[in-house]
Amino acid sequence: MTQELTPTRTAQRGWWRDAVIYQVYVRSFADSNGDGIGDLRGIRDRLPHVAALGADAVWLTPFYASPQADGGYDVADYRVVDPLFGSLDDAAELISTAHELGLRVIVDVVPNHTSDQHAWFRAALAEDAAPAEGTERDGGAARERYHFRPGRGADGELPPNDWESVFGGPAWTRTRDGAWYLHLFAPQQPDLNWRNPEVHEEFDSILRFWLGLGVDGFRIDVAHGMVKAEGLPDIGSREQAKMIGSQVLPFFDQDGVHDIHRGWRRLLDSYAGERIGVAEAWAPSPERLALYVRPDELHQAFNFQFLNCPWDATAMHAVIDASLAATASVGAPTTWVLSNHDVVRHLTRYGAGDDALGLRRARAAALLMLALPGSAYLYQGEELGLPEVTVLPDDVRQDPSFFRSNGQDGLRDGCRVPMPWSGGEPPYGFGPAGSWLPQPDTWKSLTVEAQTGDPLSTLELYRSALALRRELPGLGDGEMEWQESAEGLLTFTRPGFACTLNTTDHEAELATPGRLLIASAAPVFSDGTVALSADSCAWWAI
Repeated sequence: MTQELTPTRTAQRGWWRDAVIYQVYVRSFADSNGDGIGDLRGIRDRLPHVAALGADAVWLTPFYASPQADGGYDVADYRVVDPLFGSLDDAAELISTAHELGLRVIVDVVPNHTSDQHAWFRAALAEDAAPAEGTERDGGAARERYHFRPGRGADGELPPNDWESVFGGPAWTRTRDGAWYLHLFAPQQPDLNWRNPEVHEEFDSILRFWLGLGVDGFRIDVAHGMVKAEGLPDIGSREQAKMIGSQVLPFFDQDGVHDIHRGWRRLLDSYAGERIGVAEAWAPSPERLALYVRPDELHQAFNFQFLNCPWDATAMHAVIDASLAATASVGAPTTWVLSNHDVVRHLTRYGAGDDALGLRRARAAALLMLALPGSAYLYQGEELGLPEVTVLPDDVRQDPSFFRSNGQDGLRDGCRVPMPWSGGEPPYGFGPAGSWLPQPDTWKSLTVEAQTGDPLSTLELYRSALALRRELPGLGDGEMEWQESAEGLLTFTRPGFACTLNTTDHEAELATPGRLLIASAAPVFSDGTVALSADSCAWWAI
């Protein structure tokens, strides 16, 4: 079903160009059966919240058959729904309900790696990889779908190269027969070899399977990582995870990935209804990121430069300019995102230990993001002003980075704590019983129920801003123009509209730009001037 666009939407240019897309982390959104884990039926029942919020589409994290070594990003079967989350019928009903509500559905596809329980990898391990005397054979046909290599050292006891896992430790694991296989993430996530035609054919078939079920697009996990440099050369330095997004690495952002994405664009374009591809791509510059959204490649790419930008007006100005210039060079829309399931929630990042400060800045950042040209991504719970849960018992954590040395800090669990919907105590309406990660007792004032109808709540701020974004012809896709501002302030205009942001810790006085539409914190008016509150953003009709 094709969503009927509002009159201010530019259907002829593509619905995704100014869409607001709401990310659902499946296991943490809503639990329908009381096992403490979110599922597809729970999501379906809560879709009216997303529609009422004002989103255009919903993006679902993986719900495929998986041992859940990395929250479902270790897929054992791409055409089967994991019983933990429901059934294929549940998926079809969710898609149908979303379309009835005017929401498009984007699902994750994980093409860089499979689970070690995938039939292909089990077949690879079953092959005799021991080389015959005098040969260097390191596996048969099944192993050619992955990256199996002999080790270095006198007895092959050392990994084939110096690559490190994003989750910490070496990116290689040795099998019982002495061969090594590559995994840029957890050992349970062996990397696929995209130089093998079988891999291409299989994923074309997987995409067609879900497009046939009615999905409107795919978020492509690790879209920058599927092609590795010829010969798998050493990097020659340690702490490689810190280099991601700052330089081209032999396992990330190789030019060969673009041929894959061109093929997928042709496949998507062969279906009616404007189906889209969204790249999760870490690139060292906005210019390299723009390569993923050239006219014959994907439709969108996540703008992680904006997500990582500090609370600083000069830095924000620079990131916004660079992002818009890069995507404009290829005729693509820019995307804006503040949080997702892999990073510390932006309220906590901005607050640096002070949740009150973080909330002020998070509310202001939301208005800034929604006023910028292009498409915006919201992560479940940010509309409630949820902070990161920084204190979790070790025995409930499930993030694989937490269990590997020299890796990330393990805080991905903290942004995945289940949604609070209603009530005064956990699980706050998440489901009939508990929740797979404990929710703080302090969240009773942050539930959807508690905030609904409160004009000062973060939820109502989001609802109002998204309603205005739909109504105002100057918002969404289009141009913007910076206006001169004092230090620490940002001001830009769009047709009939102005946005002012104060990133300082004190009130900032300026000439009243126009008629106030909405503000993250109430400004004070006096004789043709307005005092913007510290860490606040406001929209104006001009």
